[in-house]
Amino acid sequence: MDKESVKIGLIGSGTIGSGVLDLFRNNVERISEKIGVTLVLEKVADRDLPKLRALQLPEELITTSAEDILQEPEIDIVIELIGGIEPARSFIVSALEHGKYVVTANKDLMATHGDELLALAREKDLNIFYEASVGGGIPLIRPLKQSLVSDRIHRLVGIVNGTTNYIFTRMYQDQMSLDEALAEAQKLGFAEPDPSSDIEGRDAAYKLIILSGLAFGNSIDPDQVYVEGIKGVTYQDIAYAKEIGYTVKLLAIGEKLPEGLALRVHPTLVPDKHPLASVLNEFNAIYIEGDAVGEVMFYGPGAGAKPTATAVLADVAEAARSIRYQCANGIIEKTYSKTSFVPIDDLITSFYLRFLADDRPGVFASLAEAFGDEEVSLDMVIQKRRYGNTAEIVLVTHDVKEKAFQKALARVLDIPEIKPNPSVIRLLA
Repeated sequence: MDKESVKIGLIGSGTIGSGVLDLFRNNVERISEKIGVTLVLEKVADRDLPKLRALQLPEELITTSAEDILQEPEIDIVIELIGGIEPARSFIVSALEHGKYVVTANKDLMATHGDELLALAREKDLNIFYEASVGGGIPLIRPLKQSLVSDRIHRLVGIVNGTTNYIFTRMYQDQMSLDEALAEAQKLGFAEPDPSSDIEGRDAAYKLIILSGLAFGNSIDPDQVYVEGIKGVTYQDIAYAKEIGYTVKLLAIGEKLPEGLALRVHPTLVPDKHPLASVLNEFNAIYIEGDAVGEVMFYGPGAGAKPTATAVLADVAEAARSIRYQCANGIIEKTYSKTSFVPIDDLITSFYLRFLADDRPGVFASLAEAFGDEEVSLDMVIQKRRYGNTAEIVLVTHDVKEKAFQKALARVLDIPEIKPNPSVIRLLA
């Protein structure tokens, strides 16, 4: 299919879709010149007709039916930007069945159905491009597929959710509560009206699945990722972490261990000297460790219409090159292999623990006994404040297996003087 012009259909004209249209209008001639093929916007579909007309597109370009794009033989590339699982999955399947390349920013879909969709693309001698599904405008997918393909990656650690990173930044810098920082993030458009996917860690987990599949070459089910959100983190925890040389971040961590893959998303105390500690506000960063390359970090705006649109149009350009120069697939993922997964209980880390206790003699002795019996060694124990007859205690453990720490914590909470609902945050090794 050697073509001098490539026609594009866009499904979805929301925040990202409108950003793609703006960037396309402004840069289409420059992009076309760079890649040696003329890009033509053939059709834009959205069920909301008034929203489409507000984009000031020519009337012949707009439609309320995705089928007008999927079944149009002249369209070569379909951009899917509606998000969610269905009908996005069905649209992508239909696009491939009709011989079209696909560009998507859909992290939920690629994390949960990416294997099957990529297999269908291979079968049809096509490809799916999804750079915009992780990290907004930060190049991540392409480096993992191309630049680092010769290396053996054994660990990736990332701040991949801009909403939670913005919240933690505001909590520390402005002494806000989590709810206050979330409200500000929503006001500024960094958080959705329903922020549960961000706050509960699901958004970061989907992105971790995509990155880990590429980095480690394994098929991953969402149930194999340990996920813990940020609701339990308070301003006090962030302030105390800073006192002992750490910054709190929601991290997505993937590790290739001898026993298998360990994948987890949870609040983490990051040493202030680590490069991820300085990533603030809505920015994202991915820190990758490989046998040959050593340590590399990708940093930039992790969300937003314009940054994400740059990734979408970069994928469009790559798809157009494949069509123009008859490179059937470009670079497509191999079939992912199966592997074993290491449960969180078997991982070794250290812990920050903050709780309240009745200020009575013998409490520290009871704590020492509970931790000692489970072979949990303490690196530091600090009595921070006193509220009447109640003391606030902060402690940090040495490295310990998760299962042993949780057993020790259960014993601690059985001590009558210890108040319930402690703050527990893991440390980054």
